[in-house]
Amino acid sequence: MGLVAFVIIGIIVGGLAGNIVNGHGFGGVSDLFVGVLGSLLGGFIFDILGIPTYGFLSSALTSVVGAVLFLSMIGYFRDMGRGKDQLIR
Repeated sequence: MGLVAFVIIGIIVGGLAGNIVNGHGFGGVSDLFVGVLGSLLGGFIFDILGIPTYGFLSSALTSVVGAVLFLSMIGYFRDMGRGKDQLIR
């Protein structure tokens, strides 16, 4: 995959994950960051679980799942720092 395609897919995946978690994206560079980290996290998790990813659609789904998990973890730890750790009590 070319670098341009990787960047475009990262922005799309990051924006989609932002819409799923927060109801809005974060902007181009932040969406790219979220999309790239999400694809790494999703690939790592799917590899641990033994779920194969072949082709564009399964790779995109893996990236979206990883990005949603990444944003959810950030939101959880941010809220926990503000004293909103309702799930732990």
